[in-house]
Amino acid sequence: MEFDVIVIGGSYAGLAAATPLARARRRVLVVDGGMRRNRYAEHSHGFLTRDGTPAAEIAAIGRAQLLRYPTVSWYEKSVTHAQKIEGGFAITVDGLPTQTARRLVLATGVVDRLPDVAGLAERWGQHVFHCPYCHGYELNQGRIGLLASSAQAMHLAQLLPDWGPTTLLLNDTFEPDELQLDALRKRGVTLARGLVDHIENAMDVVMKDGRTLTFEGLFAMTSPYSAGSLATLLGCAFEEGPMGRTIRTDALKATTVPGVYACGDAARPGGSVPLAVGDGSLAGAAVHQSLIFAPHLDR
Repeated sequence: MEFDVIVIGGSYAGLAAATPLARARRRVLVVDGGMRRNRYAEHSHGFLTRDGTPAAEIAAIGRAQLLRYPTVSWYEKSVTHAQKIEGGFAITVDGLPTQTARRLVLATGVVDRLPDVAGLAERWGQHVFHCPYCHGYELNQGRIGLLASSAQAMHLAQLLPDWGPTTLLLNDTFEPDELQLDALRKRGVTLARGLVDHIENAMDVVMKDGRTLTFEGLFAMTSPYSAGSLATLLGCAFEEGPMGRTIRTDALKATTVPGVYACGDAARPGGSVPLAVGDGSLAGAAVHQSLIFAPHLDR
């Protein structure tokens, strides 16, 4: 095999997965198409020692540090196909010969499917967010809106008041029952019924009935889906959860296909830099140990 491990995806989880392998002097190839999930966000928050650092800078530093290891190769390309072969795996990369490895790590991330509200996509990552732990503090206790996509918005609606006075925009997606209404009252959440028409200016939410609700920031429930189809091509099982579809893994990030591991947003619900890095670090160490203690793919 040309490489010990190929890591598909070079964002935070992929970088973290490749690092312990590089430090074990394993031959590692990272293939990355350059589409970080948080590329719309200017800064990253909550990552130890890097709080408030530009998100792109964290990724760039991670890549530069990884490439100092002489056993690491990096292709800025997209992987179009992956398959199991005798003793390992083969991948097809745009414009390059077939690459082979004994193990694969899928750190392909997810794509956020945003609510269909005019003006929302243009503000994604700047004034519209998905994670209060990542972006809530910077709203400085200003008014916060939460755009519901389903009854699952109840969970986030009860968290958000710790970051500012919160209004739940139902947008005709569901009607809270008495227990839900009581929970919202206890947290001081205001309800706004009716359909949202569009967003204008910095964060003015214009309703269909003509009302305008102004917020410091808006949180929205996205529908994330796995980027690419490699896990499906390889036969990996998936899990459906309230936060979307993820690649099924065990506690050591092994998928249901022997020799294939998955980490980061593609393999766990939620999404933040610290969680992705931790997930990737675990995957990288587990892959290294599998090469030693379970070298054959059928074990």
